[in-house]
Amino acid sequence: MNRPPYPPAQREDIVDDLHGHQVADPYRWLEDRAGGDTEAWLAAQEQLFQERIGGLPGRERLRERLTELLSAGSVGPPVWRGERCFFTRRGADQEHPVLYTAGPDGAERVLIDPMALDPAGTTTLDGWQPDKEGRRLAYKISKGGDEESLLYVMDVATGERIEGPIDRGRYSAAAWLPGGEAYYYVRRLPPGAVPEGEEQYHRRVYLHRVGTDPETDDVLIFGDGRDKTNYYGVGVSRDGRWLTISASQGTAPRNDLWIADLHASAPEAPALRAVQEGVDAETSLHVGRDGRAYIFTDRGAPRSRLCVADPADPAYENWRDLVPEDPEAVLTDYALLDGVLLAGWTRHAISEITVHDLATGERTGTVPLPGLGTIGGLVERPEGGHEAWFAYTDNVTPTGVLRYDSRTGEAGTWATAPGTVDVPDIESRQVTYTSYDGTEVRMLVLSRPGASGPRPAILYGYGGFNISLTPAYSASILAWVEAGGVYAVANLRGGSEEGEEWHRAGMRENKQNVFDDFHAAAEKLIADGLTTPARLAISGGSNGGLLVGAALTQRPDLYRAVVCSAPLLDMVRYERFGLGQTWNDEYGTAADPEELGWLLAYSPYHRVRKGVAYPAVLFTVFDSDTRVDPLHARKMCAALQHATSGDAPILLRNEAEVGHDARSVSRSVGLMTDTLSFLGAQTGLF
Repeated sequence: MNRPPYPPAQREDIVDDLHGHQVADPYRWLEDRAGGDTEAWLAAQEQLFQERIGGLPGRERLRERLTELLSAGSVGPPVWRGERCFFTRRGADQEHPVLYTAGPDGAERVLIDPMALDPAGTTTLDGWQPDKEGRRLAYKISKGGDEESLLYVMDVATGERIEGPIDRGRYSAAAWLPGGEAYYYVRRLPPGAVPEGEEQYHRRVYLHRVGTDPETDDVLIFGDGRDKTNYYGVGVSRDGRWLTISASQGTAPRNDLWIADLHASAPEAPALRAVQEGVDAETSLHVGRDGRAYIFTDRGAPRSRLCVADPADPAYENWRDLVPEDPEAVLTDYALLDGVLLAGWTRHAISEITVHDLATGERTGTVPLPGLGTIGGLVERPEGGHEAWFAYTDNVTPTGVLRYDSRTGEAGTWATAPGTVDVPDIESRQVTYTSYDGTEVRMLVLSRPGASGPRPAILYGYGGFNISLTPAYSASILAWVEAGGVYAVANLRGGSEEGEEWHRAGMRENKQNVFDDFHAAAEKLIADGLTTPARLAISGGSNGGLLVGAALTQRPDLYRAVVCSAPLLDMVRYERFGLGQTWNDEYGTAADPEELGWLLAYSPYHRVRKGVAYPAVLFTVFDSDTRVDPLHARKMCAALQHATSGDAPILLRNEAEVGHDARSVSRSVGLMTDTLSFLGAQTGLF
């Protein structure tokens, strides 16, 4: 293959002196999306991408198969208010999940269909919360992938919109007071009230009364608005007595927590008292029907534990373990039934549910699950009962919902994914391998049963932000494995698969551990005879895009092809764009001399070297991404195209009106078709 004719990209002589480091940035002009030079460069990159991707073999069959596999749809666990439930479902022919409600007779009714709001498919439902009586619904929508949610309130019985939009509500949820006339929520300050460029970080907690003007009538409850990295969470107990407020600095693995008795103080002026402040731990508190405070925490327990206390005096010395820390499994969730407590766990990334006596915490049994998979959203009725619901998925099972009955100890199907799909036979096994410093790491390897010999393989990872990679139904994985490839998912340090210590072993000054774990996973696949460097591809998005960006610059000899999606790549300037400033506890900040050294040691953009034969790379970015600015991929793409001495293509796929995460089914199919056909062509699968 001949070297592609890359679009010209001017290299500017920009060198910053940062704490004594001379840091070159020749493609800073590509940070300006609106600049004419950037626009012309992007147009030329799009032409090159289309020329290279359009003629790849097997694309149409791959597109058809991905569409078939995605037609399984999905369904989410129900949220109950009396005899009415609320749930989401995406049918075989639907582009986005739709929010439904069902009454005592079981008759379903659509509440919010994103495609009805926007037939173009660029509007998404970001969140929703019914009031405590199930009569009103607060919900958030965003357009074009920007995630700048608009908050509305609906009358559930009529479907009529009562109020909205209230803007600047990104990541906010409504915490309703009884009666459905008022709720607490989190809102950013208006742009004119904060320094230019910092609008999205300044948040406060407000009390809002339905039908009033949020600009003039909302009551400030908490926050002075000066700390631009504060994230707030708000909750109100079922009886309306207890208000809880949580505050964290960006994505730091710690938070402060307060509680107020609304029977002793007005909702407009709650007398908040600290549950924890200035403690290096994550803690949440929920007051149950029995009046006890249930405290979920990793304080003194990196794999987490569940404690109880009196909400009137929830000081740390009064916490009592109800479900103590497990030496191997990570506590992830819990549900409170009548006399019974369910605890959700992941043991080396595989889900489990245990049953406990609610009063004492004594373990009395387990909940049977269909396979080695992932549970999500343990839900009970707010008023209690013997039932719980939870989502379940694994590598061959689309997401459905199971119902547990504490009277029988059995779990049965409540709702399956609505579509019918012919899923291929695959074999999955969990492999343990040793990273460079001797740490044992686990990896899930999927392939066709009985397959042998080196094959085209994709290695996927994330390794950050305490996020766990667990088994789940994936159209792209199934299509790749069905075609004869190997797909591996590595549970790298930086995630939550082994608890908070595992997370911290892959953040800040320890970030290189994540990349070492990834390289060691690749070498394990090769040593086991599953693939070769010439047939091994890697893939990752967001923080996983940083992972594969570091991998291709550190070990270009180990990988044949790379898909790098919505990535962070310029780790010197990442805090200046998107939500970057909220992530400096995870990575470190360039403002600190020592931490700049951490960042420069692996920053992919700054590790590109002239004359190296880099792997084939496909960057996929989304113009409306307000989390990770596409400028990272633009700059890295230009740097690699200039530097590489090889013929392997370096391409950029830029998509408009799509954000960092949620997208319609048809857009998802298009993205997966492009990425898998690219990797398949490079590794010889197609």
